[in-house]
Amino acid sequence: MNIKINIFKNIIGHTKTILNHKKLVRELCFKAGLYRQGIMHDWSKYSPLEFWTGVIYYQDGKRSPNAAEKEKYGFSKAWLHHKGRNKHHFEYWIDFDSNDFTKLIGMEMDLRYVIEMFCDRVAASKNYYPDSYNDGLPLQYYNAHKKYYVMNEKTADLLFKLLSMLEKKGEEETFRYIRFLLGKNHSITLGSRRKNGGSDEKLKKIYF
Repeated sequence: MNIKINIFKNIIGHTKTILNHKKLVRELCFKAGLYRQGIMHDWSKYSPLEFWTGVIYYQDGKRSPNAAEKEKYGFSKAWLHHKGRNKHHFEYWIDFDSNDFTKLIGMEMDLRYVIEMFCDRVAASKNYYPDSYNDGLPLQYYNAHKKYYVMNEKTADLLFKLLSMLEKKGEEETFRYIRFLLGKNHSITLGSRRKNGGSDEKLKKIYF
């Protein structure tokens, strides 16, 4: 793989890509009420290993530089570093099955990290496809790659549900449901819950 590097162009371009991605994720996480995660998202991208890999294999902001590194070496040191430090990646949660140590399985992710993963995927689609983005694109990407994922079934079901809801009902409705899941929807008062029968199950039927 022959790579020609314009170092200054790549530093500027890669930095802009990181900053724009972090901005998009921050905005989405803030919609969910996940303020700390929105601020801290992907800080490891500024570590020397991840940053300089991004510069060397910069893809003009069209796809991840880690993919180009994988094409050259068969693996990406930057990606291994990244997924091991960021809990919103399902790969962070892969471990040996406690009932069968010959098998790797996905552990169930904490809800807040599933939501951050959802935000990350939506933001990546917006970042890499700014002119052609639509609310169905993150689901399209997920469906094209899910057969390769080692992901916990419950985690996969929730992610698929959120991506499907985004496609069908849009961003605002999806984040209204996410805030409900996280218990952060302050617009749903105790009184409104009582009017709806005082049941979380009835509130869930608003969305599904």
